[in-house]
Amino acid sequence: MRIGLLTEGGYPYVSGDARLWCDRLVRGLDQHEFDVYALSRSRRQEDEGWVTLPPQVSRVRTAPLWTVEDDGIVHGRRARRRFAEHYGELAAVLCAGPSEEAPTAEADRFGSALYGLAELARDEGGLSGALRSETAVRALERACRTPGAPRAARAARVPDLLAVAAHLERALRPLTLDWYEDDALGSVDLCHAASGGPAALPGLLARHFSGVPLLVTEYGVQLRTHHLSAADASPPVRALLAAFHGRLAAEVYARAAVITPGNAHARRWQERCGADRDKIRTVYPGMDAARFAEVGESPEGADPDTLAWVGRVEPTKDLISLLHAFAEIRKEEPKTRLRIIGVPAGSEGAAYLGHCKALAAQLFPDEADGLHAVGDNPVSFEEIGGPDIPSPAEAYASGAVTVLSSVVEGFPISLVESMFCGRATVSTDVGAVVEVIGGTGLVVPPRNPRALAEACVALLRDPERRARLGAAARARALELFTVEQNITAFHGIYLEIVSRHPVRRVVLDDSTGEPRPFAVPAEAHMPGRWTGAGARVVARGGPRLGGGPAGTRQHTAVRDGGGAMSERDRPGTPSSPGAWDARSEEWLTDGDRTATEADVEADAEARPTARPAPTAAHRTPTTATPPRGAQTAPTPAPNGRGPGQGPDAPSPRAVRASRRPPWRSRRAWRPTVSPTAPRPASATGTSSPSPRRCTPAPPGTASPRRRPHHRSRPARAPTGRSSRSSRAHCARRHSPASTSPTAGPAFSRRPPAPSPWPWPYARH
Repeated sequence: MRIGLLTEGGYPYVSGDARLWCDRLVRGLDQHEFDVYALSRSRRQEDEGWVTLPPQVSRVRTAPLWTVEDDGIVHGRRARRRFAEHYGELAAVLCAGPSEEAPTAEADRFGSALYGLAELARDEGGLSGALRSETAVRALERACRTPGAPRAARAARVPDLLAVAAHLERALRPLTLDWYEDDALGSVDLCHAASGGPAALPGLLARHFSGVPLLVTEYGVQLRTHHLSAADASPPVRALLAAFHGRLAAEVYARAAVITPGNAHARRWQERCGADRDKIRTVYPGMDAARFAEVGESPEGADPDTLAWVGRVEPTKDLISLLHAFAEIRKEEPKTRLRIIGVPAGSEGAAYLGHCKALAAQLFPDEADGLHAVGDNPVSFEEIGGPDIPSPAEAYASGAVTVLSSVVEGFPISLVESMFCGRATVSTDVGAVVEVIGGTGLVVPPRNPRALAEACVALLRDPERRARLGAAARARALELFTVEQNITAFHGIYLEIVSRHPVRRVVLDDSTGEPRPFAVPAEAHMPGRWTGAGARVVARGGPRLGGGPAGTRQHTAVRDGGGAMSERDRPGTPSSPGAWDARSEEWLTDGDRTATEADVEADAEARPTARPAPTAAHRTPTTATPPRGAQTAPTPAPNGRGPGQGPDAPSPRAVRASRRPPWRSRRAWRPTVSPTAPRPASATGTSSPSPRRCTPAPPGTASPRRRPHHRSRPARAPTGRSSRSSRAHCARRHSPASTSPTAGPAFSRRPPAPSPWPWPYARH
């Protein structure tokens, strides 16, 4: 299948987040084809170049998020009005305070505004200038000043509004990209976002425009990362940006087909943001265990009096607490040494590393064996790549116990690498540490040097326990955190998503000209209502419910979404008696016109088995069977029967007329007029003669009024009250179908009932 891999600040660049994981995934799934759509974060990242791409990567398209690009598009009046409407709605959702509306209503408002901006960008060619315009800033200002807005948003000033508008322009820049055509993301079978936030936004638009399913993988929750990085901003900016990223995360989780967090810690964040629990599949990140196999399987142990800390040096690692805990450890075990191995993370990490070195020199002065010997500090600061520690495996092998003292941690990669090396661990209870460790290490509360010191002393004094915990940790890591386990899990998820969300179009291969795999779903070749968009049920009845000749069937033919009908259900075919309704664009048959099966059976009982043929004087077709309860006058049997038939045998024409339902007869039934017929009985049981009353003729009498020009015509909507159409208009107006609010203009569900007005001289 063809996968669209969506990244932000990572693969295929040399440096960035999730770069190594994406590279292993693409190389492991060589049976699939990958198109990479990457968003870069800085010029330095672009200057460093790409990693070596495997042959299954057929296309790479990039776009910067760190620079401002002017598309040079001037919008017209209508486009500016549309932009002001959608952007104003987006700002109103961000500034909406606590309300009684359901969360789904706010999510629908955000999604409607977001997709409205995307459609406008697609129609106009871009929105970069509009997102930085004064209209956007004024829309934010109006939203912040509306009643009910949060207090932090109401306190926003012009610099705050400008900062928020600039951040929204960068976050919404994927809306203006040309990645959503049929030859780009519209041609893939699945979009896989390597993170949430702006990286998943192209996947949302591909789903909106082309129906491509979306898979979201988050090893570090993007919303949590934003909260941690926006701590230095002003309160109005933090409030507005937190609202935007929260709404975006909820929209991504709601539209994604499957969400794959890297651990239970990320899963809890996603569920808190509105992710459906049924969509979540936990897939642990895969790591290369071969690099640590030699150390993990080596029978030689490390120095039993050495503690090792490995990772990036930054304030969240809380090395200050580790140094104070080591001071307590030295009181219990004076021979213990501590090796801190890592590089500082940026300028902040370098400053923090200098502070830690100064504290170590203060807490642990140089120690010497004699008066003439050079002293040595029990705490050493080293980096990977030197002569003593050439690789990470050597770093973990240098200590008998690995220590993790972080106060903020997502997925602890250093802890997993230590487990591959078969080392016992002491770590703080943050992030996904407990989930990774399981029962193979000791866990203590964060920012608690005394508890950290006691756990380390317990393992230093018990070598057998250290060996037992190290072996269990290696077995757990090989079972859960290998590259093979990660690739197998994603391969199964890909097949699951594509089987449930097939792409409904044919995509041809550029080289062979043949359709790509999974481009045409198998169910498209099966007849049924699921093969077309918006298809409706096509019901086909069995034998006729009422009377009629043997072999006659009822059909209820309704066109599907594609307009297809079977051959026997098209208008004009003899096998489906009925009429074409121009309003509903349906072929209305006797199955549609019968309200219930009981009505059909009652009509069949009231219909005579044979109808007499018309006389030569009338030259009109025989009237059809009247409704239930009505009586018809018998007509003298005409001459001219077929051979072998008696004088009372019906003619072939009469037999055909008897098989027609009343509404299909060429002459619609109407009540006869009898000048001497008595009026129907009143509520008191009395009756009075009425020379002109529209009542059926009594049994045994012929109709006195049968004129050739009274032939019924197809019913049409009344256009006036001319004398020529007054009779038909009267019958339509006082029929049950005309008084029904749901009846159509051309046909009724039942034959017309007798009119209570004098006929044929009725006037309205």
